[in-house]
Formats: sequence, C-alpha cells, structure tokens
Amino acid sequence: MLPAVHRLADSDDFRRAVRGGRRAGCATLVVHLWVDADAPAAPTQVGFTVSKAVGNAATRNRVKRRLRHLTRERLPDLEGLPGRAALVVRALPAAAEASYATLGADLGRTLDRVSGT
Repeated sequence: MLPAVHRLADSDDFRRAVRGGRRAGCATLVVHLWVDADAPAAPTQVGFTVSKAVGNAATRNRVKRRLRHLTRERLPDLEGLPGRAALVVRALPAAAEASYATLGADLGRTLDRVSGT
C-alpha cells in the first residue's frame, strides 16, 4: 500500500499527468510523469490505470497490486525531482501475463526514461 501522501486521487491531476507529462512505454505498461518545478516541493504522487482490456477484475487487481508494490520501491528515486510531481502508471493488456520480474524491469526502464536519469 502506498502512503496517503503519495496517492494520486484527483482526476484533474491524472489528466494533467497524462496529457501534459513526459511519456515512456514498453510492452506491458506506459508511464506518464508530470513535474511542476515552479510549485513548492511536495512528495511525488502516484496513480494507476488498469482498464478492462487487461482482464477480469481479479486480474486487474493483481496487476495493480504488483505495480503499486514495484512503484513503492522506486519512490526514493523519484523524490529528487524538483517541485511537485505526478506519476501515472497505465497497464497494457500484456501486463496480465507478465511476471513480477518483467513488470519490475519494464517499470524501472520506463521511469528512467521519463525522469531523465
């Protein structure tokens, strides 16, 4: 579970990250990162989108739990961003069959590309 300060719950913030942020994708997921360097420093907020195309409710929840856990491990890497940041992780249908290790590798690779590290 992500701490409450790291949860992205506002639909406007989701929309801002998806439409205005940097994007990187791979076979299993797409990551959108929006950074407002002019805003006061705040913890990075993370949201997840897993559509019905990924599978039934049990499959979608399993994918979301895996992504949430993997993202929580990567939060310290994102804390160095200036200002306020919002991250949206969107699972693609291939995420349903992907292993935990594959999802972790894909998440790490896409986060590195959008964060510029």
